[in-house]
Amino acid sequence: MEHPDTILIVDFGSQVTQLIARRVREAGVYSEIAPFQSAEAAYERLKPKGVILSGGPASVVDADSPRIPQPILDAGVPLLGICYGQQALNAQLGGRVEKGNSGEFGEAFVSVDDGCGLFDGLWTAGERHQVWMSHGDHVAALAPGFRPVASSRGAPFAITADDERRIYGMQFHPEVVHTPDGGKLIANFARHICGLAGDWTMAEFRAAKIAEIREQVGDGKVICGLSGGVDSSVAALLIHEAIGEQLTCVFVDGGILRAGEAEQVVGLFRNHYNIPLVHVEAQDLFMDGLAGVTDPEAKRKFIGKTFIDVFEAEANKIGGAGFLAQGTLYPDVIESVSFTGGPSVTIKSHHNVGGLPERMNMKLVEPLRELFKDEVRVLGRELGLPDVFVGRHPFPGPGLAIRIPGEVTRERCDILRKADAIYLEEIRAAGLYDAIWQAFAVLLPVKTVGVMGDARTYDSVLALRAVTSTDGMTAQVFQFPGDFLPRVATRIINEVKGVNRVVYDYTSKPPGTIEWE
Repeated sequence: MEHPDTILIVDFGSQVTQLIARRVREAGVYSEIAPFQSAEAAYERLKPKGVILSGGPASVVDADSPRIPQPILDAGVPLLGICYGQQALNAQLGGRVEKGNSGEFGEAFVSVDDGCGLFDGLWTAGERHQVWMSHGDHVAALAPGFRPVASSRGAPFAITADDERRIYGMQFHPEVVHTPDGGKLIANFARHICGLAGDWTMAEFRAAKIAEIREQVGDGKVICGLSGGVDSSVAALLIHEAIGEQLTCVFVDGGILRAGEAEQVVGLFRNHYNIPLVHVEAQDLFMDGLAGVTDPEAKRKFIGKTFIDVFEAEANKIGGAGFLAQGTLYPDVIESVSFTGGPSVTIKSHHNVGGLPERMNMKLVEPLRELFKDEVRVLGRELGLPDVFVGRHPFPGPGLAIRIPGEVTRERCDILRKADAIYLEEIRAAGLYDAIWQAFAVLLPVKTVGVMGDARTYDSVLALRAVTSTDGMTAQVFQFPGDFLPRVATRIINEVKGVNRVVYDYTSKPPGTIEWE
């Protein structure tokens, strides 16, 4: 998409560069990230009204360290350097950076020594404010035209300003939540320094994207793999709004979905939205193939391959489709680009139907590829998608199969489905669903002795999991009220045949993962 008011973020390899983009967008300004190697081309394409330079793990002092493309420095647009970005600005504009002996890491406080454009309506001289530092090197001598406006114990030039050229630097990280006023500082740069109106909205995105889809697809046909999750659901609705019955959704039920999920998806998309939908009931195919398979990776590979086979067969039946729709998100795009310029390190598989475009010779339609997960939810609400879909917890592509360590069978899927439904029902009844990032049950390959009705039982153990998170990269255990877990355990044991013991997983991420497999 082309946006007349854009901020370009040059990525020097920071682990939190995505947060910069999110803070800019929260200020109502569109932003995109480009690795430093391709930043010059991105600048020419986007013609941004400002540029933010991220932090990074390298040392500016090293001869082969990343550099800011000279055309960006010469362009005369406002610049904001963060951590490594501040150091690179000073080094390339005539200042000096030195390697540090100790540095600053974690919480710190800056003293505001003077005013500058970044502080408008926010900070004044003489105040102290909490920030988050993570640096070893430091600016030792300012480049001509810069002046220090804030300092900390380990960084005499914690914030530097050249108001005339509209170039600013921060040694700390304003993008993280540990800098309480960081989002406001970034908003001041975007709105006050760059002069942008901050009127980028999801309604604008919706209208522009619909026009883009129509231009791309023309009178062609599009097929979309619909999982029932928020990403594929929002993508399908947006595409349908753009091209109507030129879109056909394919929904594959392999018997590894949550309780009532197939009925929800078919009812909403086929009956409510009147979107052409092929519902493939492939439970026998998936269950037969999973018989005897216990290795987690083998499960994932089988499920992925089988889904592709079924999807391809249905696409061939539809015939004439030249486009494949996917719910690719912006973090997926960013993580697919290698910071070093070499082959990308695979963080995770990001394609909803991996390998399908090459096999089927289809062009991709990815209407969400510029959005973060929280923005997709906003778009879903903008499109009128019911909250049961928009606010749904993340659900893994392999479904219940990776929540059943060991062999996956129909019986074990049914047990887990019933127990999971009770757990989520109680969470919703307690008003806790939206406070939790992800909650689910896991059926363990362990049996224990129990007593029910004066009789001995020997049944399965069920584990409950609930975490809070912002992006799924890290997660903390959700602390339920005191009587919640005993109540849920009692219901599950009483109502789900095959379970006689319930435990709760208190592991954070890291060291654990959110899912068990």
